[in-house]
Amino acid sequence: MNNDQHSIFFKAMMTGLFVGIIDTLICLTYNITYRNFTGYLPSSLINVSSLIFVVNLLLTVIGLVYYLFLRTFRRDVIYVIVFLLLTCFLLWKTTGIHRFMDVKENSGFKGLLGGIILILGISASCLPFLFRSKKFVDAVI
Repeated sequence: MNNDQHSIFFKAMMTGLFVGIIDTLICLTYNITYRNFTGYLPSSLINVSSLIFVVNLLLTVIGLVYYLFLRTFRRDVIYVIVFLLLTCFLLWKTTGIHRFMDVKENSGFKGLLGGIILILGISASCLPFLFRSKKFVDAVI
């Protein structure tokens, strides 16, 4: 299809969904690798089911937020700066989490959550680059 035939809303939402699917695979790989290397076992909050559901839903919503940024500010730079600052803020807040009384388990949770936040934050910040890519729109959307 031609790039002009897609609405901005549709492109933003589909770009967010595509990034969400890719991020789900990246987060699942990170989850397995992190748990194998560190020995962190508790999985009541961050597990396969929550990653699959939340990551896809979150990135689809972020695609809609990107659409709102486009309609409001008409600049990608503002969106990128906001999401990079949000990622830094969430990583900072992750350092103060006390989920477990055991220090080893608590630091394991912080590492797992911090890595997932970093993956999602970088991907959300890069969403405009895929949105503006003609090759991406022609091949994927």
